[in-house]
Amino acid sequence: MSGTTAASTATTVVTGSTGRLGGRVARRLAERGLPQKLLVRSPERAPRLTGAVAVRGEYADRDAVLEALAGTRTLFMVSASESADRLARHKAFVDAAAEAGVRHLVYLSFYGAAPDATFTLARDHFHTERHIRASGLAHTFLRDNLYAEFVPDLVGADGAIRGPAGSGRAAFVAQDDIADAAAAVLSRPDDHAGVTYDLTGPESLSLDDAAAVLSEQLRRAVTYREETVEEAYASRASYGAPDWQLDAWVSTYTAIASGELDGVSDAVPRVTGRPATPLAAVVRAMAR
Repeated sequence: MSGTTAASTATTVVTGSTGRLGGRVARRLAERGLPQKLLVRSPERAPRLTGAVAVRGEYADRDAVLEALAGTRTLFMVSASESADRLARHKAFVDAAAEAGVRHLVYLSFYGAAPDATFTLARDHFHTERHIRASGLAHTFLRDNLYAEFVPDLVGADGAIRGPAGSGRAAFVAQDDIADAAAAVLSRPDDHAGVTYDLTGPESLSLDDAAAVLSEQLRRAVTYREETVEEAYASRASYGAPDWQLDAWVSTYTAIASGELDGVSDAVPRVTGRPATPLAAVVRAMAR
C-alpha cells in the first residue's frame, strides 16, 4: 500500500514506533493488515511497514498533533520519554486527541498506577489516566509490570544486582506479550472500552529468583545484593542525574520491596489467547 493510500485510509495511529514497544505494536498491526499512521518526532526513523505512513508530531505540539490525528478512530499512546515535564506533555497530547475527534485512546500505563505509588513514575501514569477519563474519550489502559527485558540490565559488571528491593516480588512481563495484547485491543477496540488490564508475566519473582534465572540462562554467576535506600542513592549519585531521575531509579526497587509489583494477572492469556512468557524464556531469547 502506498503512503498516500495508507494516509487516507488509516484510522489507527500508533505512537512510539521508533521504540522497542511501539515498534512491536506497529509491526503486529501491519501483519494483521490494519492501515496505520505512525506518529513520530522523526519520520525518517519510523519503521517501513506495509500499510503504514509516518507523520511528524510531538506530544506538546498541538497543531502538528491535530493535523496528524484528523480522522483517527483509535490511538495507541505510549508514555513520553522520562522528563520532569512528562505529565504536562501527556495532558497536552490527550487534549489535542480529544479536540481532533479521536474516538478511542489505548494508553500504555503502569502496574499499580496510583497518586501515592512508591515507584515515582507510576504517579505520572495515574494522573495521565485520570486526565484521559476526564477528556470523555473512550479508553483502554494497559498497565504493564516491569519489562522482563529490563532485568539483565540490572546486573553490574561484577555480576551483582544491587538495590533496596528486599524480598519483594515483581511479575516481570515480556514486551512481546504487551505488544500482542495491545495489537489485539487496537484491532477490536470496542470490545475493550473502559477496561484496565494488568499485564504481567506468569510468575512473581524476587530479585534473588531473578538472579537465579539469569545465572542459569546466561551461564554465569549472577547474585542479588540488597542495598539500603541510602546506599542506593549514594551508588547512583555519580551519574549526575537530576533528583527526579534518581528517585525513579531507586523507587523501582523500593516498589518491589513494598509488594506493589507483586501479583500475577490473567490478562495476557485472556487478551492474546496464549500463555504469558516466563522471564527465563525472555532471557534465553535475548542471549541467542
